[in-house]
Amino acid sequence: MVAHFGTRLRKGAMTTAVAAAAVAALSASQAPGVTTDGQGRQTTGADAESTPDGNGDGSATGNSPYYTDLPPLNTPVPAPTIGTPAATGEAEAGIPATVLDAYKKAADSLSASKPGCNLPWELLAAIGKVESGQARGGNVDAAGTTITPILGPVLNGNGFANIGDTDGGAYDGDSTYDRAVGPMQFIPSTWEWAGEDGNGDGKKDPNNIYDAALAAGNYLCRFSWDLSDQADLNSAILSYNNSTEYLNTVLSWLEYYRKGTHEVPDGTGTLPSNRSDGSDGATTSPSPSPSPSTPSTPSTPSTPAPTPPKPSPPSGGGTTTPSPTPPGPTLPTTPTPTETVDHLEDAGTGALTATAGDTFGEQVAVRTETKAGKAVAKVRVRFTIVGDTTDATFTGGETVATVVTDSAGTATAPALVAGEKTGDFIVRTTVVGRTLTGLDYTASVTPRQADTLARTSDTALTCVPGGEFADQVEVKATYNGAVADKVAATATLIKSADDATENDKGPYFKDADGNTVRTLADLTTDADGLLKLPKLYADDTTGTFLLRITTTGGATLTVELTVAAAATPEPEPTTTA
Repeated sequence: MVAHFGTRLRKGAMTTAVAAAAVAALSASQAPGVTTDGQGRQTTGADAESTPDGNGDGSATGNSPYYTDLPPLNTPVPAPTIGTPAATGEAEAGIPATVLDAYKKAADSLSASKPGCNLPWELLAAIGKVESGQARGGNVDAAGTTITPILGPVLNGNGFANIGDTDGGAYDGDSTYDRAVGPMQFIPSTWEWAGEDGNGDGKKDPNNIYDAALAAGNYLCRFSWDLSDQADLNSAILSYNNSTEYLNTVLSWLEYYRKGTHEVPDGTGTLPSNRSDGSDGATTSPSPSPSPSTPSTPSTPSTPAPTPPKPSPPSGGGTTTPSPTPPGPTLPTTPTPTETVDHLEDAGTGALTATAGDTFGEQVAVRTETKAGKAVAKVRVRFTIVGDTTDATFTGGETVATVVTDSAGTATAPALVAGEKTGDFIVRTTVVGRTLTGLDYTASVTPRQADTLARTSDTALTCVPGGEFADQVEVKATYNGAVADKVAATATLIKSADDATENDKGPYFKDADGNTVRTLADLTTDADGLLKLPKLYADDTTGTFLLRITTTGGATLTVELTVAAAATPEPEPTTTA
């Protein structure tokens, strides 16, 4: 046993060293905005201060403690099967059935919605192992919901991040501070925007492994990361829990699960025992602190001196909450930066307008201030794109972004990217952890435009009465000399150059049923700015006719169409003998 333990330590140290070396080697090629501090932690986002000291809201878990147990020495031996490899072996290699199913369903969903992310289910399994020991050994019901809540320690700044309550205790049972919740250990402020309904029951529950696994997958796939790329994989894992040791541990389990695993019944999974905070696991009690039990009655008639009450034991697993201490003098406390904020002020945000599909030229910027108007640094500001009438997002495809104010008290949202839906929408700014009135900014998306239309061919368009035109009309749209893609257009056969009403005779198009149509609406240029119209036909009327094509933005092109009888060949002269 001693020899085995020593070997395992050496293997773990070697694995950690290799992973750490890989992180160091990749530090020069991290995704944009990724920086490394003196402790090897990394931050992501537009501002290097997006995860300040003592504040974990820049990560999924609030940088809560995690399990540090390393994989077993013996690698799984996959059984010869078709599809996902199965294996038998050490119990620690097994994943509870419902939990394993949730990971695979989440990965399948992401492969369809975000194929460029290349999310392996084994990564979700590795994170689930490190965060909660696979939902504490698969302690879930048939629907995938944990039988008892899994809560991280109180994030009160006492050895952990300092995150004031953001959910009124709705998820973590604590109305003073936040705690990481559920099998994937999301803090409430992150679950608010990252939560998903993975099992289709109409709810987003961080305590449900299907919901939590899908949310974790989406969280890891934001910022257009490709998890088949090592640098992007490292960045994604570090964004989940900002610690190099965490990264190394997750990478170790990822590699282990990739070699094979096997399904075990729910509730029979092996529980890890070592935590990064020195405790034996996240508490499963929904109460933020233990309830004191009634002191025992003394056995002697004399009146004993009062003693502090003893805490009741936790209802499963270890607890990270310290034992109550006798009441003492109340010491004055220094308010956190967030508690000193009185209001939000605009910080020079310009007009927010963009053409569909383009990036906005201006970014929303706000400043947190005290009642006296003094700027407050290191305060979390949340930017939220409100409503479902727009498909605009922030850079990276998210609709919510949390940014920490800089030394001037300013927080600047990531750049907005317009979708295809046009019209106005709102970007709402709020202070995380406070109920202060936020600021709303109106952003407008205008339709794509073209200022020039030109035919791609100079071939004359002619037809005989009752026939069809041999060539189809094709045009190219440009805007300021650049290709104008996805621009709306209309084509109409008009009466004359001075009368743009629809003609009632002459050339025509056909609809799907073969009926005569002389106006085509809802046309759109392709990615190259090209628009090719359907075939044109001629009735019995001869003459010169006009086809007018117009686009959003005012580009107009008029094309001539000629319908004429075929020329009668000259009769050959007769000869006489």
